[in-house]
Amino acid sequence: MQLGFVSAILADLSLEEVFAFAGAEGFGCVELMCWPPGKADRRYAGVTHVDVTNLSDAEIQQVQTLVQKHRVGVSGLGYYPNPLHPDADHRREVIDHLKKVIEAAPRLGVRVVNTFVGRDPKKSVPENWPVFQQVWPELVRLAEQRGVVLGIENCPMLFSYDEWPGGANLATTPAIWRTMFEKIPSNAWGLNFDPSHLVWQHIDSAACIREFGKRIVHCHAKDTRIDTPKLYEQGIMGLGWHTPKIPGLGDVAWGPLFSALTDAGYDGPVCIEVEDRAYERSLDDRQRSLRQSKRFLEQFIS
Repeated sequence: MQLGFVSAILADLSLEEVFAFAGAEGFGCVELMCWPPGKADRRYAGVTHVDVTNLSDAEIQQVQTLVQKHRVGVSGLGYYPNPLHPDADHRREVIDHLKKVIEAAPRLGVRVVNTFVGRDPKKSVPENWPVFQQVWPELVRLAEQRGVVLGIENCPMLFSYDEWPGGANLATTPAIWRTMFEKIPSNAWGLNFDPSHLVWQHIDSAACIREFGKRIVHCHAKDTRIDTPKLYEQGIMGLGWHTPKIPGLGDVAWGPLFSALTDAGYDGPVCIEVEDRAYERSLDDRQRSLRQSKRFLEQFIS
């Protein structure tokens, strides 16, 4: 496995500075964010370390030069919008950009594009499948044509009552993953596996890996702390009782998780994703969060 990080946490650094930090700290790879240039509509979104909207040969050469100079690979390109958004114009906009990310990947020598399936949060799971069928077969075919694998992250995207009860991402549970892969039985897509989102759903991460290990194409290393007093007050139907933390400071069972990954033969990237507000006060704090996470995870990844 290769230990890396998601570049969104270093949004104020240039691409060259991200690679320089990764190389100096001994990381093996980075997942580069590829949002459209402009203002972010939520935390950790809107970060553009590679602008795929008008990707020139010179920019491709720059990335390849940085990879060689700092001995840091690119684990994948990341863009996490809602391709099943209920507003058709917004849906079309994000799908068009996702296609550009997919088309940019092979030009950059990158095999994996990480994203969300998306969801209309006001509709049930069965009610979302018709739009899923309109959107995703075409995107998977494009990935097949470009020799790219899509890594679908399992974050429910449920942060406010505006997204209640379903969240803005469909691909969150084993039952949904099975249906997703049955509807589109292609090897050009799989899971960008993040255990932190399974903890608060009371889903066994190791069991997921044992069933879906061959479908995992990328991993995010993020932790979650269950705040039991808030859970007592609000119950599981409430919000705010689980808090994103850096690896080792939450309730993810990392030992069993890595045991399952190694048993499954997974040998891909494991990228630290920092969404821990306790480390957001400054750039120094955010860089410290990556160093601290790396030290913790190195007991599982040599």
